[in-house]
Amino acid sequence: MALVGVVSLAACGGGSPGALKGIVRDDPLDVGSVAVTDVTDTGLYAGEDEQFSFRARPGHLLVVYFGYTNCPDLCPTTLAELRAARRELGSDAERVDLAMVTVDPERDTPEVLNGYLSSFTDRFNALRPVSEPELVAVEDAFLASSTIVKNADGTIEVGHSANAYVVDEQGLVVVEWPFGHGKDGMANDLEFLFDDMN
Repeated sequence: MALVGVVSLAACGGGSPGALKGIVRDDPLDVGSVAVTDVTDTGLYAGEDEQFSFRARPGHLLVVYFGYTNCPDLCPTTLAELRAARRELGSDAERVDLAMVTVDPERDTPEVLNGYLSSFTDRFNALRPVSEPELVAVEDAFLASSTIVKNADGTIEVGHSANAYVVDEQGLVVVEWPFGHGKDGMANDLEFLFDDMN
């Protein structure tokens, strides 16, 4: 499977206790002004069929991921790590929301996308761009990318950037997690950010 380049152009946290371990930009990405179609009909945020803006709910953090439900490795691994990280947060787990933007909206129908995400958490927004320009606009805001190639034999190859993004109430990306950051790194960063918010 092709993998479009993983964003990694900022200094990581120093790894010392109490520091962010993911990617932190000197000039954080501001994604609060972009929106994508929300098709959530399962879980805690069911019925929010509207344009979803990338801002965390008050007192929460929003983890944003670009992927697709037929992904054999990157997507399920990252989402499972996030689920495991949330288990380490105690009551703060209820303050972590997930928003996944499908990069394969033709196959990821609302029903498929909701069913997939509900296997990882009940605190999610299922986001399904209704057009190529809508997908491109949100990818550009996050400096993410994806490709879909339909082969002559009928097979489909999907490539996508593999970072997960933690967004605050102002719509700023406060830390980015490259693929393989792991549940411990995720839990560390979420705990650090919640401590900073309190």
